[in-house]
Amino acid sequence: MEMSIGIAILLIVLALIAGLVGGYFIARNYMMDYFKKNPPVNEDMLRMLMMQMGQKPSEKKIKQMMASMQVQQEKANKKK
Repeated sequence: MEMSIGIAILLIVLALIAGLVGGYFIARNYMMDYFKKNPPVNEDMLRMLMMQMGQKPSEKKIKQMMASMQVQQEKANKKK
């Protein structure tokens, strides 16, 4: 009787650990896919930010900033 209770507790603890680890990786994968599809900064946000800083945003400058941000994002993804 005592042995079966010990085994039951062990199985419950192992199932909890497996669920936590699995949930972490599923959530991490979901968020990485979400941010790839919906980047946190887009061209309109850059325009507004530059205008708030007192700069007149040109299309060329905005495209350059977006390209540099994408390069940095890809470098960060390769490190992981």
